[in-house]
Amino acid sequence: MSDLHFPRPTKTLADRRHALAPETEDAFRAFSNAVFADGALDTRTKQLIAAAVAHVTQCPWCIEGRVKAAKRAGATGEEIMEEIWVASEMRAGAAWAHALKAVELLDDPEPGSA
Repeated sequence: MSDLHFPRPTKTLADRRHALAPETEDAFRAFSNAVFADGALDTRTKQLIAAAVAHVTQCPWCIEGRVKAAKRAGATGEEIMEEIWVASEMRAGAAWAHALKAVELLDDPEPGSA
């Protein structure tokens, strides 16, 4: 599928989504508001974490929304770029760590050859 379409979020689409499952959407919004409220971590820190996760999951809407939210919460461009580098290291680090599985398999005989 070469032409993947991501619709821009509009009020019309959001209203339609809400109408299809209003109680669930209201609960999700309340959950989201609770998650990003100040607590043991302040909202700015939570938004920086969310922006990092958005980069790892590679969701363009999440990246846009969370970077904007981090900026509104007071994060600087330098902090946002630094969290992206942390996310990048974690994602690359996982591939590096999982390489041990490949190294282990290098010594295993081919399946069916025993």
